[in-house]
Amino acid sequence: MKARFLRIAELLEDLGPQQVGLPHVRSLGNKLWEMRLRGRDGIVRAVYAAISGQRLIVLHVFVKKTQATPRKAIEMALGRLEASI
Repeated sequence: MKARFLRIAELLEDLGPQQVGLPHVRSLGNKLWEMRLRGRDGIVRAVYAAISGQRLIVLHVFVKKTQATPRKAIEMALGRLEASI
């Protein structure tokens, strides 16, 4: 999972967030994006945001157990985003 995370992070760094799309990243709205990771251990999502120029900040990482991204995970990421600005 770590290697997959680093690979997507490198894509974001090299190509820019606007050039990387599905299946790697997806917009959640409200300035939030999710990194989509899948491995032998299951499905993991990393919620992140672009802040102040060219910085990306990972706000929340969780193991996905349902079809939709849990509202609680989005709310937690939004709270952390507001606290970091």
